[in-house]
Parts: sequence; structure tokens; C-alpha cells
Amino acid sequence: MTTAAKIMGIQLERVSVDLFKGESQTDEFKSRLNPNGLTPVLEDGDTILWEASAINLYLAGKVNSPLVGTTQEERFQVLQWMFWSGEQWRTFTTTIFDERVGKTVMGIAKDESLIKFAEGKIRAAAKVLDRHLEGRRFMVGNGLTFADIDIAAPFSQVGRAKFPFEEYPNLIAWHDNLLQSFPAWAETKAEVDNRMESFLASAGVKL
Repeated sequence: MTTAAKIMGIQLERVSVDLFKGESQTDEFKSRLNPNGLTPVLEDGDTILWEASAINLYLAGKVNSPLVGTTQEERFQVLQWMFWSGEQWRTFTTTIFDERVGKTVMGIAKDESLIKFAEGKIRAAAKVLDRHLEGRRFMVGNGLTFADIDIAAPFSQVGRAKFPFEEYPNLIAWHDNLLQSFPAWAETKAEVDNRMESFLASAGVKL
């Protein structure tokens, strides 16, 4: 969400919510902002939205952003990849992050069978991405869209969660292009890295 807002030239007032301290699990947060107890959440007047993809589409509608695609066909392709990302891609990277990082922080034993299952799903999805990205710089059309932003999201945790992305050269080249071409994405990744590493160091956790 932060990356997309920067690229669209939208200034957001950011409110930090410490998930590790349970600040999103309070009754007030769940009743007023997000019943799932998760971030991000957008509050715009009387409008409250959760889920980063929905928030991004909402913000794009305010500024008529090309991140949704520049033609009707592109817009449907962008939505296709956004939905695919949620169902076939990010759900399994989240599972591995929870197992390898979350459980390590909490001192709970990892479920290796669950990790193996999720890695199999990630590899199956990554093969689809690698084929699609051959000869392409972007997921849809000739410019950055929300399809790229959604699918790139797990790269912010790839080093810590050890996703098997390095096995797919077109996927790696595509993400490298995003880092080099869009400072906002590189800045967001660096911010996530700094916050995570600071937290892990303060908790005395080594992955």
C-alpha cells in the first residue's frame, strides 16, 4: 500500500501499529478498523477499508492511476493476476513466513510438513510466473501495475523466510527490474528490512 501510494503521488498519514505487541488485537481495533486484527487499514472519512489490494484500488480510483491498467483488457488482466496472487501465491508465502519466522520468534517448533506443502505450492506458482515473465519487464503490458506490486510483496521477506524464488531466473530478473526502476519499491523494502532486523535483534532472535 505504501509503495503504491508513493508511486501514485498520494500522501498518506501513517499510524504505526505494532503487531508484535498485539496493538491490532484490541477490541477497539477489531470493532472499529479490522475484525481480523491485521494491517494495513485505510481510514478516509467515513470509509474504512482493509486488505492492501482493495486499498490500492480505492486510492487508484481517486487519481485515475494507470496502475490499474491502461485499457479495458489490461484492467481485467491486472485483476486476474491480483486475484491469482491472493489465492495461489501470497497465501503460501505467508504460511512459510509464519512457520519459519513467526514461530521462531514465539519459541514454537516449526511444522516441517506444512513448510514442505507450502513450498510445493510456491514452486508450482513460481513456474507459472517464470514462464509468463520470460521476455517481459512487467506482469501486464509495458508498465508497472498492481499485478506487479501484489506479486512482488513476498520479496520483502524472502531473505528471512527463505522462499525458493532463486530457482526461477525470470522471476528474479523481474523483481530486480522493479527495485532498479522504482525507488519507492526499493525504499519500502529497505524500511521493512530495517524494522524486521531491529525487532529480531531486540528480541534476541537469529533466523
